[in-house]
Amino acid sequence: MELNLRIWRQDGPDTPGQLVNYHLNNADPGMSFLEMLDAVNEQLINNGQRVIEFDHDCREGICGSCGMVINGRPHGPAQGSSTCQLHMRSFQNGDQITIEPFRASAFPIIRDLKVDRSAFDRIIDSGGYISTNIAAAPEANSILISKDEASHAFDAAACIGCGACVASCKNASAALFTSAKVTHLVNLPQGKVERSTRVVQMVNQMDTEGFGACSFTEACEAVCPQQISVSHIAQMNWEYNRAKLGM
Repeated sequence: MELNLRIWRQDGPDTPGQLVNYHLNNADPGMSFLEMLDAVNEQLINNGQRVIEFDHDCREGICGSCGMVINGRPHGPAQGSSTCQLHMRSFQNGDQITIEPFRASAFPIIRDLKVDRSAFDRIIDSGGYISTNIAAAPEANSILISKDEASHAFDAAACIGCGACVASCKNASAALFTSAKVTHLVNLPQGKVERSTRVVQMVNQMDTEGFGACSFTEACEAVCPQQISVSHIAQMNWEYNRAKLGM
């Protein structure tokens, strides 16, 4: 496959960036999108140029490290797929592909396609855990959990924290991410003990980080590689109002 690529290059957070044109004439349809970028970087290395920097780790759609805006859509055209799981067979020979970093004021650009997503870590730190006394592990069946409760919690726990929800939102809202972390825990018996303090702290931290408000356009759900439902946002809002009213 021959591809015409327009890739965002930026030397650092305080330097201006621009889209730069590249041509790749040996892309294989079986390549992942990141492998295609690896091939571009090989060309750059052979020409003595600085490689294109981008985030990646497991390349199995699990870690949430990768993520970029491909032709205007976070993670590209495939539904329910992270960038590392997107393959070049999703494109046609001769296509022009524009590749940009996730854009949000709470995700400052580090270099090229890399952004700083540590704001998500601080939201988790603010309340995304349960407190328990340290001792011997309890018997696994001592707290029974229904299949429905476990499934609902697991649906939220599937969030990999990639940030596509923020990048797709016109307000750069992190409501889908935060709500997934809130509802994951509150739907389990162990997480109900701190449900009120957790939701208030995590929502407050989300606002402190500079994420925008949710206007419920559902763009986040449309691009989420784990297809996390916006229904978690509704539950987070209910939990937040319940906590503020002291219920």
